Amino acid sequence: MMSSNTRGIHGIWMSRWTFIMAATGSAVGLGNLWKFPYVVGNNGGGAFVLIYFLCMLLVGVPVMMAEVVLGREGRNSPITGMSYVVKNSECGRAWQLIGWIGVIAGLLILSFYAVIAGWGLHYILEVSNGNVIGVDGESAASLFADLTSSPAKLIAWQTIFLGMCLLVVTGGVKKGLGAAVEILMPLLFVMLLVMLIYAILKGNFVAACRFLFEFDIASVSWRAILEAMGLAFFTLSIGMGAIMAYGAYMPEGASIGRTVLIISFFDSIVAIIAGLIIFSIVFSTSGIEPTAGPGLMFISLPVAFGNMPAGQFIGIIFFILVVIAAWSSAISLLEPAAAWLVEAAGFTRFKASFSLVGFVWLLGLGSVFSFNLGKDFTLAGFTIFDGLDFVTSNIFLPVCGLAISVFVGFVMNRDVLSRQMADLEGYLLLIKTPSSSKTLSLRVVWDWVLRFVAPIAITAIFFMGVYDNIRF
Repeated sequence: MMSSNTRGIHGIWMSRWTFIMAATGSAVGLGNLWKFPYVVGNNGGGAFVLIYFLCMLLVGVPVMMAEVVLGREGRNSPITGMSYVVKNSECGRAWQLIGWIGVIAGLLILSFYAVIAGWGLHYILEVSNGNVIGVDGESAASLFADLTSSPAKLIAWQTIFLGMCLLVVTGGVKKGLGAAVEILMPLLFVMLLVMLIYAILKGNFVAACRFLFEFDIASVSWRAILEAMGLAFFTLSIGMGAIMAYGAYMPEGASIGRTVLIISFFDSIVAIIAGLIIFSIVFSTSGIEPTAGPGLMFISLPVAFGNMPAGQFIGIIFFILVVIAAWSSAISLLEPAAAWLVEAAGFTRFKASFSLVGFVWLLGLGSVFSFNLGKDFTLAGFTIFDGLDFVTSNIFLPVCGLAISVFVGFVMNRDVLSRQMADLEGYLLLIKTPSSSKTLSLRVVWDWVLRFVAPIAITAIFFMGVYDNIRF
């Protein structure tokens, strides 16, 4: 249990906008640049986008608000902060596991995320050296295979990327995380704007808009609705400790409700703009499938960049964009555990960050070898890389998200919750029926959604993910 004089030792963001940029950076990652666009394309285009936004409002945003509440009340790492909140709520100590699950999930995700981010670093070099100029699909696939079949290359890029994360997290809340996101996020949006302008001028922008926004409700199934709920939930980085840790550094007077809505808006805008950019390029290049998933980013797009006007320049910008998105997400995965080591073990920021990076690096070797030396080693049909992805995405995150919604909805001290979410009381909704009308505050609506809608949705996501991926 933390003592009273350690609560809030990490400091506070310089402003609410710094928190918004940090949380947006955590949410915006590789999934925004390739998963969101092709999932939309596979599930009814514009109809799926509409369902996704509704799910974001009904599931993602309420649970994210709850996680920020826990972080700001705890004022420390998710582990130590949850210990404080649980004690204050006079409930069973088992609820402290919320903090542990989030921190462990974040480290496990970072172990394989760093490997994929390393691919982005490698492709900056490949494109810069002109190695994709004039390539066709076969030679682009060969370039990618040369990378993934080489443990030495993957380890080198993984090490460089984790070193970048170490550099930021070592600096702490203001000089490290805060300073980084104040540079990285504006840079990310500038690069997105440059690529969007290029896509409009040189790509097949009309086809991209049609692919993403053509409204075909007949193609939307119950399965697509569940997928939209899962995408909305996971795209906000819920359940991996990052939002709770960042919420701990949020200024006391800042509105949690408005802030989370802004973050979700930015996260969605990045995903949509990325989709417009990518598919404008894809549809202006013959022979490329728009639903190719990871292969779209590292095989199909290099073909497009190698055969389009100013392709080398645009390719460099794109892969820098990929790395920035990955970097801003990765530091948020490292921070919760680093903050806990500072609190619990008295480590310096550097010692805590260095120790964790070393641990994540070693764990990440399993993912590295999943693509080469150990690709034939599987357990229940999973390589180490696939297994880590499955366990975190389909078990850890939904379980943690479900626990957050139930704890804040039913168990947390009501006085504390009212104080943290007081800003929602001032917003009223008029509910009309044929026989009467009733006024409800957004706080009442949020409580109801958190208690009943979110748990049901997250449980459905959990069972869908397990059913889809289990291979016994």
